[in-house]
Amino acid sequence: MLSSKGIIGLIVLYFVADYSLKYLRKRSKDFESNTTESSRNIIDGVEGLIGNTPLVRIKSLSDATGCDILAKAEMTNPGGSAKDRVALAIINAAEAQGLLTKKGDMVFEGTSGSTGISLAMICRLKGYIAHICLPDDTTQEKVDLLEHLGAVVEKVPPAGIVDPRQYVNIARSRAESSSAVFADQFENEANWTAHYNHTGPEIYTQTNGRLDVFLTGAGTGGTISGVARYLKPLIPSLKVVLADPPGSGLYNKVKNGVMFDIAEREGTRRRHQIDTIIEGIGINRVTANFEAGRQLIDDAVRVTDNQALQMANYLVQNDGLFIGSSTAVNCVAVAAYAKKIGPGHTIVTVLCDSGTRHLSKFWKAVPTGPPLSLDEILNI
Repeated sequence: MLSSKGIIGLIVLYFVADYSLKYLRKRSKDFESNTTESSRNIIDGVEGLIGNTPLVRIKSLSDATGCDILAKAEMTNPGGSAKDRVALAIINAAEAQGLLTKKGDMVFEGTSGSTGISLAMICRLKGYIAHICLPDDTTQEKVDLLEHLGAVVEKVPPAGIVDPRQYVNIARSRAESSSAVFADQFENEANWTAHYNHTGPEIYTQTNGRLDVFLTGAGTGGTISGVARYLKPLIPSLKVVLADPPGSGLYNKVKNGVMFDIAEREGTRRRHQIDTIIEGIGINRVTANFEAGRQLIDDAVRVTDNQALQMANYLVQNDGLFIGSSTAVNCVAVAAYAKKIGPGHTIVTVLCDSGTRHLSKFWKAVPTGPPLSLDEILNI
């Protein structure tokens, strides 16, 4: 017979074994529950990757200015730029209007690069065909991307917007003659509303509503207008600032109410309306998307080509950040504005795309060797 101690030992062993079994069953159920929950968080399709981009602190600029300089990393969208948001919104709007109904339907657009790439990506995944008209001096890497994404690429000589042979006008004409969709990124208000519905709320959430300045360049004007329209009512003290490259009239439109740039004076224009190495921002007309937020823009900063080139070298050597030309303009402007308003402020800008799209043009002109100091860049 078992002693009393033996009986007690068996009882203890029984309860330990019973508890262990129940614990293991619970852990198994928890694992199954977590696995099921994880499966619900799987993104369904490439379009699910668009948006919710990180907000990154640019260390070198922040340390040099005493401000928290934060940048929305739009190059992390699947198509590599902020234009993914716009392209998806435009295509979704066209579908809702019954303009795109079946595979093989065509979407025309005139663009110098990123919007075309984003449209080509969205059209490819939805079964549509993107027909992209662009200037014949667009970088070859952008053309290659478009073609690999299945777009029809039509190159045309650079021309002013009043010329019917200008790439946007040709795209519009092609769409009208074939009863197809013209994306019309400059005038289509699905552009700014995409940033109002998504980019602006993301910035507000990521900063907990604590920011002093939002600064970015404008091509179509969708980003600056959409973000300004969302953030300004929530943060009345917020300053919205435009970054503008050479040859663009938007700087003077914001500062003086007049659409003019010194490069446009008679006898000086060498190429076409935007006489600069910068791609993606700068324009000489007020688009519907820019007008949507124009009254909310408080200030503007002019950036030269040389400053942008030097900033690209500065960021790649100090931060390992390999940026495109429009991002370089944003970063020069954000540093200049931070110096203007002084330390202790939070400024948000946009990393529009990577330098990989600008290898054969912008990055060929970027200087090598030790970078200039930030003050030297701003004083060029």
